[in-house]
Amino acid sequence: MAYVIAEPCIGTKDTACVDACPVDCIHPKKDEPEYEKEELLYIDPVECIDCGACVPVCPVSAIFALDDLPEKWASFTALNAAYYGK
Repeated sequence: MAYVIAEPCIGTKDTACVDACPVDCIHPKKDEPEYEKEELLYIDPVECIDCGACVPVCPVSAIFALDDLPEKWASFTALNAAYYGK
């Protein structure tokens, strides 16, 4: 997994990252049924190409490269992967 969305996304779910992603690997989008029930957005660990385009557009700095993810949010790695069943 190249990038992980962590706790600061909860309650925000700003989709600027969705628009910035060149490979469409961040979900759920606002027009998807899961959008309302999910607390945050998720990055597909297989589809992500490690480009980092999503990082600077996140208004709450919730997106981290896996190696830079703060330890306190380590559990979000599994949450992101689980959303995609991986």
